[in-house]
Amino acid sequence: MVAHWTFDDPGKGQAKLVDRVSNGVDAITGSYRFMPGVRGDALRFDGYTTVVDRPADAAPGVAEGFTLGAWVSAAAYPWNLCPIVSQADVDNKRGYRLLLGTRGEVVLEVGTGEQWYRLASEDWAVPLRTWVHVAARYDPAQGLSLFVNGEPAGVLFEALAMKPAEGIDLRIGSPHQPRKPAHIHREWGTLKTWWTLDGQLDDLKIYNSAISSRAIEALFQSYGDVGQPEMPLRRMPSGPKGTEHFGASYTKLQFYEQWDDLWRVGDHPDVVVHFDRSPVRLVFWRGTRYSPAWVSENDLWMADQSVEAWDHDQEGAEGCHEHMQDRHCRYSHVRIIESNPARVVVHWRYAPVSAQQSLWRYHPRTGKACWVDEYYTVYPDASGIRKVSWDTGTLGHPRQFQESLPLTHPGQYFYDLVHKPYAHIAKLNGEIDTCDFIDSKPGQERAKAWHEEWILQRYNFKSKHKPFIIFQEGNSMWLRDELDYGPGKARGCNHWPVGQAACDGRTQQIADRPGHVMGFPISTPPVHEKGGRSWWTGLYGMGTQSVEELIEMAKAFNSPPGLEVKAGNLKSLGYDSGQRAWVLENIGQQLGPLKLKLMADAAHPLHNPVIVIRDAGNTPVEVKVNGNPLAEDTEYRVGFYRHLEGTDLILWLDHSGKEALELEILPNVL
Repeated sequence: MVAHWTFDDPGKGQAKLVDRVSNGVDAITGSYRFMPGVRGDALRFDGYTTVVDRPADAAPGVAEGFTLGAWVSAAAYPWNLCPIVSQADVDNKRGYRLLLGTRGEVVLEVGTGEQWYRLASEDWAVPLRTWVHVAARYDPAQGLSLFVNGEPAGVLFEALAMKPAEGIDLRIGSPHQPRKPAHIHREWGTLKTWWTLDGQLDDLKIYNSAISSRAIEALFQSYGDVGQPEMPLRRMPSGPKGTEHFGASYTKLQFYEQWDDLWRVGDHPDVVVHFDRSPVRLVFWRGTRYSPAWVSENDLWMADQSVEAWDHDQEGAEGCHEHMQDRHCRYSHVRIIESNPARVVVHWRYAPVSAQQSLWRYHPRTGKACWVDEYYTVYPDASGIRKVSWDTGTLGHPRQFQESLPLTHPGQYFYDLVHKPYAHIAKLNGEIDTCDFIDSKPGQERAKAWHEEWILQRYNFKSKHKPFIIFQEGNSMWLRDELDYGPGKARGCNHWPVGQAACDGRTQQIADRPGHVMGFPISTPPVHEKGGRSWWTGLYGMGTQSVEELIEMAKAFNSPPGLEVKAGNLKSLGYDSGQRAWVLENIGQQLGPLKLKLMADAAHPLHNPVIVIRDAGNTPVEVKVNGNPLAEDTEYRVGFYRHLEGTDLILWLDHSGKEALELEILPNVL
């Protein structure tokens, strides 16, 4: 044995490891932790920054043969082949590498100076969150061998002479050069990236000879029962379920320690909208680049693609420009505009960027580019308006506004999220259809087309509360049935959310990381333009409504009743779909008794109507419907939005129906 790292904590916060054979000291850089190992401590690599280096002149000589052995526990598989231990000049095909692969395979590579000889185990040889002993052997006369938990895992019988990687440092847990992730969608939309092992290493040994298979088995057996590593299954954070009050809160959502260490943020970088009437949450988190996700009572996540543009057909193409590529949230941020008992308004602003961090339609002279503002106006019934806007002319074409993206936790597959059919769609006339699974071979053409008049979708989550979207009339929806791969099969992508690789699409291999799946239906809603701004709106939410009940909500959103001012100094400004509210302006000195009539009927139903009165002041009010007083908090809620020019009153009613009603708003002056 010529090197032996036990990975025991040297104490006193020292960022170093001691080789028990040579007593040499090797530096640790990046973020790391010492954790309980198979014997003593183990080193916890963070998957992104942790590196252990030994200078080339102190690396053990193994040119005449070697055996490598180590205990590995993977929290997630690397983005591409990642060394457990390596002293390799990759470009010049010199040295050796013992690697962990993207599908749990163990790989040994030996370079002769002319070519790399490669031996790989079967996929999934190293299961997740489990201590596994891996060993590799190079014999110049006999070739290469691999062992997993003492058992043979592969052999390459071929005499070969390794050429040492002289002048190259020995490295543990990280490549010598950045590389592109494996299983990517577009080469020109992905950059080379640094990463490390995501998991723990313990008891790494290097021998300067090819020891026998029996000796390797005995080495494994000598450890006895090593138990399980401290490595719980990761879950994306979403805050508490069912709070005492409705509102939005700044917070710092904790994912897992190593990922959280990547962020240099204070105590309030994220926003959660929480409800007192429902256990669902609306989460704006750094892990999704602040793209909001609706989270059900059993932690099923529903997100959205948001505005995307691309230059695939152009010279020098950089791929998709979208919020997904802003992996450090350089351009994406979120803030609470309004939070009161009647409603919440959250503003998410971002710039569509490429993997190269290039802004979309950047003008070099002015420094201007395309920026997107999204406002989420959310009400106590766990529904809200999404208004997406940009300066007219800055987005252009091609573009996409919306794509339904359920998110999966590590260990979770698509069939853990949805029933069959996976979604229902509907029209305003009551017609209902489904998006389902079809039996087919991968690669076979699947039916897809743009369809007009479909304005509603509901994903059939395996939860009580299910996500829905209602669009305005004029929406076009791209429908597609999905191939039925069966339960426990990976589908979708895992470059987003959470992933930090500069990657424009990566196919998920197994549920080791958070991922996004499906993408259909995709909608193109009607775009409005006024005052130099373009925008579209949609009604989003998560609830227990049937598809038929959602159709009535869609009618109320698309064909709201007329409003008549019967008494009071008010000027009607009409119905604003961007707030899902009738907006009025107080033109008196003080807000006096008001009487309004909402002229609902079967074609223009009401669903939890909202009244906004500008410049109303902050006087509390009482509310009556058809002469009957309502109970505050349970039957109606009042909020005040204080801004620079004054104070607006927001009234939300818990009322649905197809009959006209008279609404009295009475100032409660003590």
